[in-house]
Amino acid sequence: MEQKSMKGWLYLLPALIFLGVFMVYPLADVFVYSIEEGYNSASQTYYGVGGYNFSYVLHDPYFLQAIKNTFLLVVITVPISTGIALLISLGLTSITKFRDFFQTVFFLPYVTNTLAIGLVFMILFKKTPYSDGMVNMLISAVGGSTIDFIDGPYWAKMFVLCFYTIWIVMPFKILILTSALVSVNQDYYNAARVDGTSKSRIFWKITLPMISPSIFYLIITGFIGAFKAYSDVVALFSTDLNAAGMNTIVGYVYDMLYGNSGGYPSYASAAALILFVIVLTITCINMLVRRKHVYI
Repeated sequence: MEQKSMKGWLYLLPALIFLGVFMVYPLADVFVYSIEEGYNSASQTYYGVGGYNFSYVLHDPYFLQAIKNTFLLVVITVPISTGIALLISLGLTSITKFRDFFQTVFFLPYVTNTLAIGLVFMILFKKTPYSDGMVNMLISAVGGSTIDFIDGPYWAKMFVLCFYTIWIVMPFKILILTSALVSVNQDYYNAARVDGTSKSRIFWKITLPMISPSIFYLIITGFIGAFKAYSDVVALFSTDLNAAGMNTIVGYVYDMLYGNSGGYPSYASAAALILFVIVLTITCINMLVRRKHVYI
C-alpha cells in the first residue's frame, strides 16, 4: 500500500512542481512586494514593512475608477451575455436544418483575434474628421444626434466596451449551452408532454435545472474573465486608459509596472492582491449559491 502511495505522489510530482513554480511562488512573491514600503526598483531596497501600499492604492483615484469600470463591466456583461447565449442556444437546438452551419457562424468570433475585433468596433463607433462611423450614420438616419462613442461621454464608452465584451464571450457560451441542452435526457421531455405540461413549465422545471451546472460554470468563468479584462479595453481606447477614464484593475496593475507611471511593483502587487481577494470572495459566494440552486 505504501509503495502504491509513493507511486501516486511520483505521478503528481510534475504537476506539483509546475504549480509551485508558476503559481505558489509568484503569489508569495507578490505578497512580499505588497508589504514592502518605499521599494526602489533600481536599488532593490525598501525602508519598511506595512500596509501603506494598500492604503495608497485604495485612495488612488485612478484605482477607484478602475474598480468602478471593472464592476460595471462584470455586472452588465455576465448576466446579459449568459441570457442571450441561452436564448440563441434554445433556438439552435429547436431547429434541425442548417444547425451545424449556424453553430459555426455563431462560433466564428471566438476564433478571431480580440484585438482585430476591437479595431473593427473602434472603426464602427469612432468619430473622425472624415467620418462619423457606421453606427452614427445609422443614428442620423433615424433622426438622432451623433455621439462620439470612443472619445465622448463616459456612458457611451462604457456602452461600447460592454457591447464588445458581450460579442467576444457570446460564442463560447453558446457552444457550452448548446452542448448542455443537447445532452438533456429526452425522456424527461416526453414524460412532461404526456402529462400535458406547458412549454414554459418544461423550461423552468426541466431544462433550466438540468443545464444549471453549465450555467453556473459560465457565470463563474464570466466573472473571472470580466475581472481580468484589459486587452479588450486597449483594443478600443488605446493604451492610455487613465486619460480615457476606462482603465480596469488589471490595466492599473500593468500601468504601475510598465506604463507611464510604472516602476512601482509594490503598488502593482497590492492592487493585484486586492483583485485576487475580490475574485476569491465572489467565487466563494457563487459556490455557496451553487449548493442550493445547481442540479447535481
